[in-house]
Amino acid sequence: MSNIVISGYYGSKNAGDEAMLSAMLEIFSELDPKLNITVISSDPDYTKIRHGVNAVNWLNVIDILKVLYKADLLISGGGSLLQNVTSGRSLYYYMGILFLAKLVRTPIMLYAQGIGPIYGRFARRLMRWFGNHSSLITVRDEDSLKELAMLKIIKPPIKATADPVLAIKPVDKQAGKNIFLKAHVDISKPIIGISVREWRDWTHYKEIIAQAADCATEEFNAQIVFMPMQYPEDVKAAKQIAAKMKNPVYILKEDFTTAQLMSLVGNMDLMIGIRLHALIFAGVMGTPMIGISYDPKIDRFLKSIDEEVAGDLQNITVDALMEQIRQKWHYKECYRQANLKRMKNLRILAKSNAEMALDFINRQK
Repeated sequence: MSNIVISGYYGSKNAGDEAMLSAMLEIFSELDPKLNITVISSDPDYTKIRHGVNAVNWLNVIDILKVLYKADLLISGGGSLLQNVTSGRSLYYYMGILFLAKLVRTPIMLYAQGIGPIYGRFARRLMRWFGNHSSLITVRDEDSLKELAMLKIIKPPIKATADPVLAIKPVDKQAGKNIFLKAHVDISKPIIGISVREWRDWTHYKEIIAQAADCATEEFNAQIVFMPMQYPEDVKAAKQIAAKMKNPVYILKEDFTTAQLMSLVGNMDLMIGIRLHALIFAGVMGTPMIGISYDPKIDRFLKSIDEEVAGDLQNITVDALMEQIRQKWHYKECYRQANLKRMKNLRILAKSNAEMALDFINRQK
């Protein structure tokens, strides 16, 4: 039996990261049902209950060293762990886990990572060392390859694949319908979903989303539903936007599972997202999407499916957002079919992350 330890932003009730873990576990169990997996989590009990997998506390160095010592491979990922745009401290934390793995001579795989940006000479030198002392690296987009090249990380095998969530299978839409009915959303009328987040206490983008949501409500007779990807933080941002609107909206206020969120998105006519994995859920479920960028990972994902952001949180305008809403609305079926076709190729690439990990382990035995 092979042993894998997975390090990432797990246990913090961020729907995107929990979806990544769900997708990874789903693919690994398909490829090797006997594989033993332990997750480093900020809430081990939550991870054990939600995913049915072993977990250790992310700050318990002794427990982490114990599981790493027995492991055939440390998987660092997926996600944008190795960057210091959203947080400077988290970069050093995830590098610290890599250091513990090196300490007990456990091979490292950087798994479907979104690399960078990494600012600061010391941080970049550390990243170069850990990258070149990894056994295998996969990244989820071509721009991450460029970041690795700029960092002069060249020693391990490196391949561009896709975000792990893209390997997950579409789900049945009935669960989403039930949630909408419970929230008194009329499923016979058009639904525009919006996924927002707080960012640096900025307010401009909230004003723009509020105005555009009002326009869309009136122009398309649509219902606006805010869907939290990180609960309860995203609910706060949704309430602030709703308070700026003239028309009533629905704000979902639960910590939904990955399957429930995907089912909700599958019942929407359009998803407007700041959160990356709300957009990825839309891609998997065949729902037309519009992305507003706060981080290069949004631009990179949309680029991978031949789409562009409507703007970023600083420069987004009502006109630019409404232009995309009208375009996606009038050609919904075209975008739906195009996205589903693109997802097939990305699903193969996403699955290859796990295939490469298991192939590496088998070659070491």
